[in-house]
Amino acid sequence: MVVRQHGRVGAAVVATLGLLVCGTSATGCAGGGAVADDAPSGTDAVKAMHGAAAALVRAGSSRTRTSMEMATGGTRVTIRGEGVYDFRARLGRLTVLLPRDPAGTEEHRPITELLAPGALFMKNRGAGVPADKWVRVDTATLSDGNLVTGGATDPYAAAQLLHGARSARYVGRAEVAGIPVRHYRGVADIGLAAGSVPAADREPFRAAAKGFATVEVPFDAYLDDQGRLRKVRHRFSFVNGRQKTTVAVASTTLLYGFGAPVDVRLPAAGDIFAGKIAEQ
Repeated sequence: MVVRQHGRVGAAVVATLGLLVCGTSATGCAGGGAVADDAPSGTDAVKAMHGAAAALVRAGSSRTRTSMEMATGGTRVTIRGEGVYDFRARLGRLTVLLPRDPAGTEEHRPITELLAPGALFMKNRGAGVPADKWVRVDTATLSDGNLVTGGATDPYAAAQLLHGARSARYVGRAEVAGIPVRHYRGVADIGLAAGSVPAADREPFRAAAKGFATVEVPFDAYLDDQGRLRKVRHRFSFVNGRQKTTVAVASTTLLYGFGAPVDVRLPAAGDIFAGKIAEQ
C-alpha cells in the first residue's frame, strides 16, 4: 500500500490500491432484502443517521469485517479486513487481506492496521519497510482523510460520515447476519460531516471534502432496533489523476459481536519506521 500524503485523492487511491491490489475478482458483502414495514418519515430517517455514531459509542466495542471494492483496468479487485474496534477509546485493529495476484499465487502478506484518533499504523506494509517496523500516517494529511487509503474505512469514521446525511429514506426491514435491521438509503455530504462531528475529528473529513471528485457519498445503512449500525456501504468517487476519469470505490463495514474485548497497544516511537516510503 502506497501512502500518499499530498495531492488529489485520485492519484493517492490509484497508487494505494494499485500496490495493495495486484489482484483479481471480487464479491460484494451480503445484505438482506427489504420487507415492507412502517416507514419513518424522511426527517426521522435523517435523525437516525445522525445518531448512528453515538449509538456505537454507547455500545462500547464490536467486531468488524470490512470490504473495499474498486474497478480498475477492467478488473474488479477487493481488499478485505477483519478485526475489533473500541468506539469509546477510538482504537481498533484490523488484519487486511489482499487478493491474489493475476497468476493465482498468494504473494502478499496480510497487513496489520492499528486505527487511532488522527493516525493509521501499518505493519507488514512492504516496499522497503523492515518487517519489525510500523508505518505511521497522519490521517489529516491524506487527501481522502483515510476513508479509503488504508484499504478499509475506519469503522467509527464510517459511522461519523452519516452525520453528513442530507437526505435519507427508509427502505424497509431486512436482516444482516441473521439480525433484524432497518435498511436506510441516502446521500451524505463529506463537508457537512466535517462541520458536524466533534472538533477533534474534523480535519480528516475536511481533507476528504477537498480531495474527492464530489462531496456527495451515496450510502446504504442498516441499523438494529437499538439504533446500532450493523452494516454500512459507502460509494466514493474520485478522479484518476492519470486518465482524468471518475473512479468509484465501494466501502462496506459490517459490525457484530458488540461488547467484544479490545486490546490495542500503539507502537512505541522506536518501533516506527522513520525512512522514506517507497512507491511502486
